[in-house]
Amino acid sequence: MSPAAPELEWRGVRKVLGGRPVLDGLDLSLVAGRSLVIIGGSGQGKSVTLKLALGLMRPDAGTVLFRGRPLPGLFNRRQSVLYRQSGVLFQGSALFDSLRVWEIVSFRLLHADRWPRVRAREAAIEALAQVQLGREVADLFPSELSGGMQKRVGLARAIVGAPRVLFFDEPTTGLDPITAASINRLIADQVRRLGCTAVTITHDLVSARTIADEIALLDGGRIAWRGDRADLDATDDHRVRSMVEASLPPR
Repeated sequence: MSPAAPELEWRGVRKVLGGRPVLDGLDLSLVAGRSLVIIGGSGQGKSVTLKLALGLMRPDAGTVLFRGRPLPGLFNRRQSVLYRQSGVLFQGSALFDSLRVWEIVSFRLLHADRWPRVRAREAAIEALAQVQLGREVADLFPSELSGGMQKRVGLARAIVGAPRVLFFDEPTTGLDPITAASINRLIADQVRRLGCTAVTITHDLVSARTIADEIALLDGGRIAWRGDRADLDATDDHRVRSMVEASLPPR
């Protein structure tokens, strides 16, 4: 049996920022239904990798592909195919302060898909329930929510359209350990429930262990190591070992 074709692929991608190559021949692919977590130190290109897939940046060389077809960048019709089938949980949640929660969650349904407001509101409430937020939250504003609740709202927005691909940008940054653990479990549950492809970037190995099927280490602009989640603690790769040991609590 031939291997499954990649759902997402970064092929020979190079990106230079400030005169420095952030990505330098990145080769990375992911088949449908798998959850990949990209780890690495600060400044290693994790966010750039995500932005290239989302069309927020264009590679200086190489290609990003979705289902075998190149993604040419923002506001292109082919890129919009990915947009319609994806959801994003942003690092800072990126909620609209002037909108009520249900309007934030259903923003794409209202403004891109042109759903009637009544239908969009019910879809938002169903998505909120999936992230363990009650109907009463729907009419609140972001300023009335805790940080953990805001993150859940961001997750509800990401999953509301039953996306085929999910992107998570440092999903637990700024959260306390208990709230972060809850968000990690919710993300893992929703990825499994939807059966979607997921790409997460994080420096948090607790998140990686909870969310990932596979983990890839980005270092020097390329993938330096890749393995299943269980391989993280078993590998002898010195770069991975350094990250694992740095994440352990002091004795």
